[in-house]
Amino acid sequence: MLVHPWDAALDAAEWRGWIDDGHDFGQLVVNGVPGEPPAVVPTHFCADGTTLLVHLARPNPVWRALERDPRVVLSVVGDYAFVPGTWRAPAGTPPEDGVPTSYYSAVQFTCRAEIVDGAADKAELLRRQLAHFQPAGDHADVHPGRPPYGRMLPGIRGLRLHVSSVLAKFKYDDHKPLRHRESVADRLSARDQGLDAPAARRQRRRLDRVGAWDPEGR
Repeated sequence: MLVHPWDAALDAAEWRGWIDDGHDFGQLVVNGVPGEPPAVVPTHFCADGTTLLVHLARPNPVWRALERDPRVVLSVVGDYAFVPGTWRAPAGTPPEDGVPTSYYSAVQFTCRAEIVDGAADKAELLRRQLAHFQPAGDHADVHPGRPPYGRMLPGIRGLRLHVSSVLAKFKYDDHKPLRHRESVADRLSARDQGLDAPAARRQRRRLDRVGAWDPEGR
């Protein structure tokens, strides 16, 4: 993923806050076995310190590739919107001369995958996931051999994804003049299609923190 200096996360708190703000569904990208392309698995995940927790069905074909090569990427994308060229024309030029672009937030975790197969370990992983996704506690506990989840544990395998690096990108025209970015955020809010609203909110948050981009520093 190409990350220009003006698209980079302002600090680790920005991408961590974005993930914590409900962006807990991504695509697990696994190196393919010889002769096959990479495997991509859509999945929910949750963080446990510097480790990401995932579970997948045992019949999932991805296990063969993971057992051969544990290096993976978990990619998360959101707050995206198409920005028409007419919104981006430089001042004093015809609107039709503007160049369209995409706005989006993206975080990519490079990880080493550890397969979790023991019943007790899988139960603990599921307890941590349930605590994240159903924090109100409106779920049964997970114990091997006990209903309702015990009999299902053999049908899944867990993954601990040990994060080695993080690449974050927030592409919202931060290299453009302040007035231009404010105008696009207003247009996104007015159009209000798809993820326009969260894209506009993300752009305004960066406007509040960045202001005008300075190529010599912020």
